[in-house]
Amino acid sequence: MVQLGELLMILDLHRQGLSVTAIARRTGRDPKTVRKYIERRLELPAYGPRQAGRPNKIVPFVDYLRERVSAFPDLSAVRLTREIRERGYDGAYTAVKRFVAAIRPQEQVRPFEVRFETPAGYQAQIDFARFVTEFTDAPGVTRIVWLFSLVLGHSRYIFARYVMHQDLQTLLRCHMQAFDAIGGIPIEILYDRMKTAVTGEDNEGHIIYNRSLLALAKHFGFQPRACRPYRAKTKGKVERPFRYIREDFFLARSFRNLEDLNEQLRDWLDTVA
Repeated sequence: MVQLGELLMILDLHRQGLSVTAIARRTGRDPKTVRKYIERRLELPAYGPRQAGRPNKIVPFVDYLRERVSAFPDLSAVRLTREIRERGYDGAYTAVKRFVAAIRPQEQVRPFEVRFETPAGYQAQIDFARFVTEFTDAPGVTRIVWLFSLVLGHSRYIFARYVMHQDLQTLLRCHMQAFDAIGGIPIEILYDRMKTAVTGEDNEGHIIYNRSLLALAKHFGFQPRACRPYRAKTKGKVERPFRYIREDFFLARSFRNLEDLNEQLRDWLDTVA
């Protein structure tokens, strides 16, 4: 027997054109059960005696959730739960997660990956990610901003700042800001083959690092290390937070300017991440 929230989910998926088999696969229900409730349409399930009626808490928010996922398909269920809690929802996160999973456009199954761990204090990973936004202080002007991120390999602590450029001076300045924020220096820092970090290879295939980066590394006492070519997943610890920040923080927000963007990011990192 399905609950009211699940019945609404089944009918909504059916209205979207999904087959009975596809709906059964998403909800974990037997296809015969799915077909039965589709045929009943809005006829509520026949429940046994209860002491008191209790409507499903997510029902008043399904239209809002559907609109948000339609406009921003990558919004996380965690983010959406926070939003509807601000609007009075007092139910469980799992109910939101199940509903959002059912209405979100289906993604391809990702292959299994082995997680690589490093000891505490040993490694950090650094990279830039491209974001596109429009500041409310300058409406109509599309801006490209870059998110610098340093992620500690063991604890997954994230230091992140938005900047306007990803040049060498910005990279070095962000290093120093990150070291000040984490209160220490990792033994090794892993980089993608960004031009500001890696300038090429010698005749024997050894990495040639930017001289200014090497000077910074010598001053602070860390060892730079570049990813192997075409092995971006080596830096998975810093790549995944980019997606997390984009989906849970950046999407569906507005920012006055770069300073406001970073202020909101710091608040999110301190209170949510």
